[in-house]
Amino acid sequence: MVPRLHLFDLDGTLIYGSAAPVEISRQLGLVEEITELERAFAARKMDPSDFALRVRELWVDLTESHVAAAFDGAPWVAGIREVWSEIRASGDYCAVVSLSPGFFVERLLGWGAHAAHGSRWPSPPFREPVDPAGILSAAAKVRIADELCSRFGVSRADCVAYGDSLSDAELFSVLPVSVAVNADHHVRDLASHAYTGRDLREAYELVCAPR
Repeated sequence: MVPRLHLFDLDGTLIYGSAAPVEISRQLGLVEEITELERAFAARKMDPSDFALRVRELWVDLTESHVAAAFDGAPWVAGIREVWSEIRASGDYCAVVSLSPGFFVERLLGWGAHAAHGSRWPSPPFREPVDPAGILSAAAKVRIADELCSRFGVSRADCVAYGDSLSDAELFSVLPVSVAVNADHHVRDLASHAYTGRDLREAYELVCAPR
């Protein structure tokens, strides 16, 4: 039997009602500032690269300790490690693909993800600018999904996507199975399944029936 590849968004999907940039900014006392940028991004007043450049300006004092505290204190949905353990045990694969900084996203490898892809940022404390070419977009999620398919020997037909918002729409549109998790209309109308709640195990149950 061909294994499946489960592709998870981060912000608003694995992190309930929040996002990595918000949680990192919270550690720096910059919630108001990041909220304003998040609103502008959601309203499409800036693209992912513009957003990253503006956020980089906010995070001049960022350290690894801030990132660790943000990761540990984020409002994660329940059951992430359990779901990924079950995926591994069944012979399937799981990966996280997010527009958020890779130095945050890649921490999820320690929770059992086979792969974790985020935007390319310098490591904090920053001594270099953000390179716009390394900032991921919605289209990049599809490209990375195809790269992961090649890596794990599966096709798009064997993939399941989990996401919540516009940045997931392109990926949802090219995959046959998807779960809108606490989602807005951009992906809810495209998804084959929908879940509202705070336990990833319940979202996973929608697609883990025997094949």
